[in-house]
Order: sequence, then structure tokens, then C-alpha cells
Amino acid sequence: MSSNPTDVPGDGGPPVSRREFDALFEAVRTWGRWAPSDRGAWNRVTADHVRRAGALVRSGTVVPLGRPWDTVSGPDNSKPALHYMSDLGDVEAPEPSTHKDFIGADYHGKGVSHLDALSHIAYRGQLYGGGTARELVGAGGARFGAVSALGPLVTRGVLLDLPAVLGKPWLEPGQAVRAADVLAAEAALGVRIGEGDAVLLRVGRFRRRRELGAWNPDAAGAGFHVDAMPLLAERGIALLGSDGDNDVRPSPVEGVRSPVHALAVTAMGVPLLDNLDLEALSSGAAGAGRHAFLFVVAPLNIPGGTGSPVNPVAVL
Repeated sequence: MSSNPTDVPGDGGPPVSRREFDALFEAVRTWGRWAPSDRGAWNRVTADHVRRAGALVRSGTVVPLGRPWDTVSGPDNSKPALHYMSDLGDVEAPEPSTHKDFIGADYHGKGVSHLDALSHIAYRGQLYGGGTARELVGAGGARFGAVSALGPLVTRGVLLDLPAVLGKPWLEPGQAVRAADVLAAEAALGVRIGEGDAVLLRVGRFRRRRELGAWNPDAAGAGFHVDAMPLLAERGIALLGSDGDNDVRPSPVEGVRSPVHALAVTAMGVPLLDNLDLEALSSGAAGAGRHAFLFVVAPLNIPGGTGSPVNPVAVL
């Protein structure tokens, strides 16, 4: 762990060997803990969690966290989303005229705000729970861990606003957020992560993008180092999200491109939210003087889907 949360390695953080990573995977694994197992850590969220989260609403301000549907190609959007008009009022009977459009997206990338279901990530050939990925995910979709098994999630959200804690507009690409940084953020923001929470990490990606331009976040991006995951596992989180893709890049684990994805989804059963726009929430939380709020995410009901585009909301 870093002893100083302002320590910025900028290169993905301290390296972790494959043996160390595999030991960490076993340490945070929750296989066999819940039924139904393909809801994973969402099983932690009970009706009591929902009631307590609802009691956090003060102003009633609703803050959407999804990015605009991005149809423009760029270094961080190699597979742009699709949007085109399919009816301009000239297809059906003249009155009333109708206007229709089509949308589509290869959303597991860096351009679309989306949720990763438990079928999205396998490690050592296994999905969460130990099933064989080759047997459970095929051309027809996923037979285990599909997004349709999750349903909507309503719980307490916690914003870890690292740039605000450090007095910076954003974290530079490659900066690792470590366990000590999470603890320091909790202390500075007056919040503590608890069981069933949705934890959202702001690194300031989209503010940096707006001010400096787009870059390739697959090559360098701020995010969690793997040494933060035991702390989040101990706290019993239900969901993890970020304005990046949660993983620091480059990866600190040789041979494992997305180690936080493997630990969260495959070991812990924690779905991920990638590419959220957390700038408005950062301002709203700072203005309200609190970084815990009612959080709602409702993925599309896609049988066999490995995830879903989403537009989650925080209610302050």
C-alpha cells in the first residue's frame, strides 16, 4: 500500500506477480455464498438497504451519470454507437405522422456508459461461481450470469472523488488508486463504504477529455490498483463503478490485462459500471456537503446479455 495518497506512480502502480494476483483472487472469492448465484453481490442488497438509501434523499436533485450516446469515432471510441432515423413520417399512413429511429452499440468499450454482468469476465477459463466459460457462453449468449438475472439495483451510492480530495482537476492517466487512497478519501469526504453499497470512483476522465482532448484509455488510464480490492471485498460492496473502466492502465499484473475486472466480477461477483460521467455528481455532492446518496441503476432486460448500456442516476 502507498503510505501517502498523493504519491502518484503514473505507470499503473507497483507491479504484482501472477502468483500474488492468484493468491489475491482466492482471498476475495465469494463463490457458493449466494443463491441465485448469477446475481452475485447484488444479493447483498435487501429491502432494508433500499429503505435506508431512500432516507438519504434531501434536496431531491436527480443527477444522471450516463454519457451522451457517442456516435463519433475517436481514440477512445473505436466502435462508435449507431443512431439513425428509420421513419421520417413517410413510411406509415399520413396522419398522425410518426418519426422513428434505430440505436445500436458494441458497448463493451470506452465510449458507452455500461454495466458488466457476471458473464462478461472469465479468469482461468471460469466464470463467477466456477462454471466453464466455454460451456456457459456461446453464440446465443450467456446461460449463466446474464444481465437479465440482475434486474434493477437501488442502494446507497458512495462517491470517492479522488481529484477533489487531492485538490486537482483530475488524476493523470496511469495513476493508481490504492487501498490507502480509498481510506484517505473516506476520511476527507466524511463517508465510509458499507455492505451493499455501490462505490463510484471519480478520476476526472471526462473533465480532462473536455479540456485536453481524447486519448487512448486502453494504453493509459487512472483507476484502481489491485491492492484496493481486499478492502472493498471486506466492506461487502454490491457494485463498483468509475468514469474510467475501474482498472488502472497499464495493468500492474503481468499477463492480466484487466485485473480489477477479474477480481470484482469473477472472484467477488460484483458487477461493474464503466465510463460514467461523474462531473455533475462531483459538483452536486460537494455542494450538498455529502458523498453518499440514493443510487439507482436499471440495466436493460437482455436474456443472455453480458451487460447493458445504462444511464444510472444519483438522487441527492
